[in-house]
Amino acid sequence: MSTSQKVIVVTGASQGIGAEVVKAFRKLDYRVVATARSIKPSEDPNILTVAGDIADPETARRVIGEAVTRFGRIDTLVNNAGIFVAKPFTSYTAEDYAAVTGVNLNGFFYITQLAIADMEKHASGHVVSISTTLADHAIDGVPAVLAALTKGGLNAATRSLAIEYAKRGIRANAVSPGIIRSPMHPAETHAALGALHPMGHMGEMSDVVNAILYLDSAPFVTGEILHVDGGQSAGH
Repeated sequence: MSTSQKVIVVTGASQGIGAEVVKAFRKLDYRVVATARSIKPSEDPNILTVAGDIADPETARRVIGEAVTRFGRIDTLVNNAGIFVAKPFTSYTAEDYAAVTGVNLNGFFYITQLAIADMEKHASGHVVSISTTLADHAIDGVPAVLAALTKGGLNAATRSLAIEYAKRGIRANAVSPGIIRSPMHPAETHAALGALHPMGHMGEMSDVVNAILYLDSAPFVTGEILHVDGGQSAGH
């Protein structure tokens, strides 16, 4: 088994930004381990798909175990899987809380812990987590306490990991998007959603992918929360 090619693990990889991340890194000749609840097998021998719920620690064990068995190492982990539930704070249910924290926090914790354990063996690696600008800049009319709670936690954890592993060759960064044009936002909502950004329009999935590519290729950058939000976090 050759380990000369770099290996990336991508969560939430079946659609949207995650699927675009998979495509972008394959173009760079990375081997890719792609996981999501409903992901389908790939005909590309350099893409390993693992179906499962990222909130379940057993999924994390399977993803990392199969990645190392198949490709020999892990160079980059992209924590892309996430849930966003917009409700008034007092309307959140116990099921909402469990679902959001399960994916956004538990999913991050289990797989990142295992990925870093493997990265330590090689004294190199990179963890990129997808956050949200709402963790830094709340918007009137967009209730998002669970997003702030969980993604704000990812931002803090990213900085903490960056310092803990800075001398061990492992970097940690995050991308903090604004609202990104994707199939989850119907076309009739685009104008209103775009107006929430100082630049006056939504971002594209390629904007987030390019930010991830930059961070992965920037060896002197760690602990960075890179805002890709059309100026939203800077102010209004």
